[in-house]
Amino acid sequence: MDVDSASSVVLQALTQATSQDTAVLKPAEEQLRQWETQPGFYSVLLNIFNNHTLDVNVRWLAVLYFKNGIDRYWRRVAPHALSEEEKTSLRAGLITNFNEPVNQIATQIAVLIAKVARLDCPRQWPELIPILLESVKGQDGLLQHRALLTFYHVTKTLASKRLAQDRRLFQDLASGIYSFACSLWNHHTDCFLQQVCARDEAAALNSLERTLLSLKVLRKLTVHGFQDPQQNMEVMVSCELFQSVCRQVGSESPCREKLEKTIILYTKVLLDFLEDHACAFIPLIQRSLEFAVTYVFTPAGEGVTFERFIVQCMNLIKMIVKNDAYKPSKNIDESKPESLEAHKIKTAFFTHPTLTEIGRRLVSHYFLLTEEELAMWEEDPESFAVEETGGDSWKYSLRPCTEVLFLEIFHNYSQTLTPVLLDMVQNLQGPTNVEDPVQLLMKDAVYNAVGLAAYELFDNVDFDQWFKNQLLGELQVSHHRYKLIRRRVIWLIGQWISVKFKSDLRPLLYEVILSLMQDPDLVVSKLHTQLGSPVDDFEFRTEQFLPYLESIFGLLFQLLQQVTECDTKMQVLHVISCVIERVNTQIRPYVGCLVQYLPLLWKQSEEHNMLRCAILTTLIHLVQGLGAESKNLYPFLLPVIQLSTDVSQPPHVYLLEDGLELWLVTLENSPALTPELLRIFQNMSALLELSSENLRTCFQIINAYLYLSAIEFLQNYGESLCRSFCELLKDITNEGQVQVLKVVEIALKVSPVLGVHMFQPLMPAVFRGIVDGERYPVVMSTYLGIIGRVLLQNFSFFSSLLSQMASECNQEMDQLLGSMIEMWVDRMDNITQPERRKLSSLALLSLLPSDNSVIQDKFCGIINISVEALHDVMTEDPESGTFKDCMLMIHFEEPKLSDEEEPPTEQDKRKKLLALEDPVHSVSLQQFVYEKLKAQQAMMGDQNFGVLMETVDTELVRQLQEFLQAL
Repeated sequence: MDVDSASSVVLQALTQATSQDTAVLKPAEEQLRQWETQPGFYSVLLNIFNNHTLDVNVRWLAVLYFKNGIDRYWRRVAPHALSEEEKTSLRAGLITNFNEPVNQIATQIAVLIAKVARLDCPRQWPELIPILLESVKGQDGLLQHRALLTFYHVTKTLASKRLAQDRRLFQDLASGIYSFACSLWNHHTDCFLQQVCARDEAAALNSLERTLLSLKVLRKLTVHGFQDPQQNMEVMVSCELFQSVCRQVGSESPCREKLEKTIILYTKVLLDFLEDHACAFIPLIQRSLEFAVTYVFTPAGEGVTFERFIVQCMNLIKMIVKNDAYKPSKNIDESKPESLEAHKIKTAFFTHPTLTEIGRRLVSHYFLLTEEELAMWEEDPESFAVEETGGDSWKYSLRPCTEVLFLEIFHNYSQTLTPVLLDMVQNLQGPTNVEDPVQLLMKDAVYNAVGLAAYELFDNVDFDQWFKNQLLGELQVSHHRYKLIRRRVIWLIGQWISVKFKSDLRPLLYEVILSLMQDPDLVVSKLHTQLGSPVDDFEFRTEQFLPYLESIFGLLFQLLQQVTECDTKMQVLHVISCVIERVNTQIRPYVGCLVQYLPLLWKQSEEHNMLRCAILTTLIHLVQGLGAESKNLYPFLLPVIQLSTDVSQPPHVYLLEDGLELWLVTLENSPALTPELLRIFQNMSALLELSSENLRTCFQIINAYLYLSAIEFLQNYGESLCRSFCELLKDITNEGQVQVLKVVEIALKVSPVLGVHMFQPLMPAVFRGIVDGERYPVVMSTYLGIIGRVLLQNFSFFSSLLSQMASECNQEMDQLLGSMIEMWVDRMDNITQPERRKLSSLALLSLLPSDNSVIQDKFCGIINISVEALHDVMTEDPESGTFKDCMLMIHFEEPKLSDEEEPPTEQDKRKKLLALEDPVHSVSLQQFVYEKLKAQQAMMGDQNFGVLMETVDTELVRQLQEFLQAL
């Protein structure tokens, strides 16, 4: 592409691409897309965005196309890669001048240069850093700022590279420019401070902008540029200086916002340095703690601190307290000198008065609900009730940050802080005057602290007595202003329930929860979420909860309909799921309304995948609770499963895991296979191709279909399933192979004829694995289980398979059969499950009676396996002294369940009925051995049979006779 002739054409296309008219926009975009791989296109773009006379939108678009082109075509190995000659020209053009007048475009150009630097600096672009440094020194304000902006983005990008060689290159760069970066930062800082004193706000703002950029550079160099960084105390000094400047710069000043950003950046330098270089930070511990604690916990911070700064300081204190590198080993002699030094500094700093002040101020100042929070409670109670406090919110938000710091300090200094907190509790005993908002807020804060520190206070608080004598009474104060305390007390109980709460008190607690769920204030009534704590607790007793089940479940359902926020609905659904899971089948009388409402909620939540995940979880527990009755849900349930597990539908990214679980429990609880339930299996082929972490659940689903209706299922999907398995087995771990083969084994168990027909293509590999002596024991055990089923329950197929394998291996059938039996006997120890060991014995015994010389030659091994299996399955009756096969199942009995046991699913019942027909559970091994030996004796005659028995070890014969003596 000739640059001069192409410029006007490209400029026209870019101009059209900024149009609001799609008829003009789309063809222009397509034309630009075609030019992306043309030589010279990026040179034209460079000329366009460097031409300050052109329309800003056109120049902006030119920069974006150039930037995207770097990602696609700058690497030498990329398809349609730019030529080295053009790249050289472009690199030179990018740094000829730093005079872009538009801030947004200047930032994009800086990012663009950084992207090139990531690939080419320093080897192909050694002149970049020297030119930037030279430009930064210039007197022209715009030139200096743009160069500094670019310098920052280049440094940031190079610092982000993580390969060892790249890190060494960056460290070389850092050592060469660090002094200059420091001097640059100091210079702009001094200028700013002088201009603030002179009240020259415009100049101060410009200097502050450069201070901020140079500090951003310094942050990357300091944290990532040195393996063993030297300490630079100027960071702390400057942070204190800038914080003091806050007193002079009012909130209305144009400098205020950028000043706060600069202060936060200083704290980020400290936090990053502490995280990446804990030992090198030790000399800064004392100064950092003094600085942070002074501003956050003493009057010195009043009027000059702001929320984000307080959060950063608290995080700094927390990281110092928590850091494992600053804690000595239990055996002091084994501790590192650095750890001992850091511990000594911390111990000297955190004195009893200091800790007491921090503890009291955290609770009495930072734990208090703010006016904004109280206003939010009144104006938008639902949003207030679901305010985010989890995850990483402590890094950015004041309340969670305060609570995390309190927990860390309390955990490390509980001996000092426990009496302080208990004293605060003691001062607030008894009901609080509803006309005293200060006391109400204080009690809320103190109770919050006691809830957070529940585990630390275990030995110091008799919670049961406190609950009965104090907290219970407070829950019964109905005044609307006392809602703060009602909310906090029920939350507090939720925190303590798994720590220290007598089981006998739970009915009383359920009554309280029931009452609070009817509270007129939504924030209090929404504390149904605290119901999750006693219901989902180890000490939960169903019989204690049942008297309240109908009322509580009804109120939960009302609340689910009442609330509008997705987060709130998800929380309500979580509690509903907990309740259903705990009471299981006893939920059935009360779920009618919920069953009718969930389809509507599902439809309404089309744009909210996380809410749909919560609905799926609720449905899982609902199906388990309803058992066979869940078939009434199929008109809603099956389309939900279909959508959630269809990988061609975008929502599957969020819904798949829960959707598969729902599919599985639906099958397990299904009384019969319906055409719609069968049709969903069309989704499975694509799921097996994914080979994801959900593969195990997919296998469980296939097994569930086999147990539900093997013949109908295999007739419809057997062939496609076999193809999927053949593909899977080509590239799967040994554990994965076992999972696939177990499915085949179950298919043979439930349908010996059709199962083996459908999975016939897999059988040669299984047979070959046995004869070749598969090395992985669990795989070998599964191979033997499959061939054992075939041999015992479908001998005609076994014969044809043996013939096929003999032809393929160019061996005699008898020779191959002998090799198989020999390997089977040799690898019997690979089989650990008693069921499979008995199956092996039954399978090999089924070869008898036989006049085949090979089978008679292996007779000793067959008897050996049989005696081993008899030892596994036979139990002696202590009264009669006779042996019985403990695996025999004579008839199906409904088990008697305790209240805490879950009732059997429909699939459990199907498995039991299947077991009644399974030779492993329906054939007495003792009787089978006896009959086969008798038949062999009858065929051979007593004398020849006696000769055959002489091939068996005499001790084995003795044990065999002992097992068979009662027959």
